[in-house]
Amino acid sequence: MSFSITEACVYVSEALAAAANPEKAVGMQTYMKTDMPFYGVQKPGRTPILRRLVSEFAPEDRDHYENLVLALWALPHREEKYLAQGLAVSYEQYMVPDSLPLFRRMITEGAWWDFVDETATRMVQYLIVNHGDETWPTVDNWVDDDDMWLRRSAIICQVGAKEHTDPERLLRFCQQRAFEEEFFIRKAIGWALREYAKTDADLVAGFVNDHREELSGLSFREATKHIGHLVDR
Repeated sequence: MSFSITEACVYVSEALAAAANPEKAVGMQTYMKTDMPFYGVQKPGRTPILRRLVSEFAPEDRDHYENLVLALWALPHREEKYLAQGLAVSYEQYMVPDSLPLFRRMITEGAWWDFVDETATRMVQYLIVNHGDETWPTVDNWVDDDDMWLRRSAIICQVGAKEHTDPERLLRFCQQRAFEEEFFIRKAIGWALREYAKTDADLVAGFVNDHREELSGLSFREATKHIGHLVDR
């Protein structure tokens, strides 16, 4: 091993501290509605840090990859966790079915939309598209999980997958959770349907028309934002 995981963590923390902006940190913390501390380093400022992290601290194998991701994830500031996620998606060779428990942990521990949506739409999506036979059975169970963020992840994990989407699953998941009053689930349904409408507008319009009475107003409005001409009012 050419470097220690501790060295990688020290690099990340020191680089973020050097770029810190306390005023922005307050605003970022307020926007995210969290007590978790920020350095105040927005995405453009994190990009060169991530680039160097990926190039100079490349894991040797999948175990090393997972341990490095978890070490960064365990750091206290939100940007450190963002960089853990950035590192996680930078090595597709280690994004394999055995990594699904790691990504699940990021969802359940992150427990807020910024962490959850990044994990679901990039990490989980990569697995279901490229290793569907091994990973869909687990993700199928998430849609009925007690953890709301896992339910949201099951619904949105195909956002942006376009032609790689499994439309039957997408529509089934949306129908299964349509009764929920939770904002983040209603929003997820609308978002997932709206995005897939860019690939198959007729299918989404048909689903929305058939299930109009089941969908919340929020889900309906989001889903039909760009296909209003195809939807019964």
